[in-house]
Amino acid sequence: MPERISTVLERPRPPQSSRPGAIGLPLGLLKTARPRQWVKNVLVVAAPAAAGELFSRHAAVQLALVFALFTAAASAVYLINDARDADADRAHPTKCRRPVAAGQVPVPVAYAVGGLLAVLAPAAAAVLCTPLTAALLAAYVCMQLAYCVSLKHVLVVDLTIVTTGFLMRAMIGGIALDIPLSRWFLITTGFGALFMVSAKRYSEAVQMSAGSGKLGATRALLTEYTTGYLRFVWQLAAGVAVLAYCLWAMEAGGSTTSGSLLPWRQLSMTAFILAILRYAVFADRGTAGEPEDVVLRDRALAVIGLVWLAMYGLAVANW
Repeated sequence: MPERISTVLERPRPPQSSRPGAIGLPLGLLKTARPRQWVKNVLVVAAPAAAGELFSRHAAVQLALVFALFTAAASAVYLINDARDADADRAHPTKCRRPVAAGQVPVPVAYAVGGLLAVLAPAAAAVLCTPLTAALLAAYVCMQLAYCVSLKHVLVVDLTIVTTGFLMRAMIGGIALDIPLSRWFLITTGFGALFMVSAKRYSEAVQMSAGSGKLGATRALLTEYTTGYLRFVWQLAAGVAVLAYCLWAMEAGGSTTSGSLLPWRQLSMTAFILAILRYAVFADRGTAGEPEDVVLRDRALAVIGLVWLAMYGLAVANW
């Protein structure tokens, strides 16, 4: 009798239905594509919004298309990056839950889907948008893949690459619609992005110091930066972004003679500076993680952002 019981207990279980796996793989790929970070791609409307070119059907269609293509390109980079970093992510307390690191998405599948998206996104842009849009998207993919392979291990260059990615998002909408890009727009966007990127790195460095170097397992370059240096970078970037925005606002909205009720561009400087100062609170505390998380989770910062958006919209509408 004991032998029979042992035989029953050791008998292998029948194979489970393949349906959960068939669902799990697409869900894992979707999760690896970082849907929460797609909000970054809303920056594609920045240049057309600054020029007041959002309200035509052609602009809406083109921007929706550019948003989708940039999302596909960014997803390709995330997939390839997670495939490359699978071993390191398994040693991380939170990144070990990523689908590729957890085994939900096989590494070869992540490489294949990422490579396919990396090729198709610029190719579709060449057919459906302008050649310059396709070139910018291809440059983004190549730059980010180079970052994944080696450039993320180069001091300062890693900050520059991530910042440039934000700047490209802000540029591509204007390029797709043949809108001239203001120098002040580019300076404000570039240094604003550098501010958020360096604030995130600073927060990671602070947390790494407090956690006995656990984060260094997946972002080894953090051990090469000092918290003092990263603090200097985000403070410098914040100052330049504020200065550039104020110069732009003073140059473009210096009077009310054009028919607007109030100098909305000048007034928007207040909201912009308050937003920078509010974000700097989290940077100073070492809690500035992903930019979209900081903006969406802090109610005060979200309200300030909406006030700025309203003022900016009134300035563009010339009310």
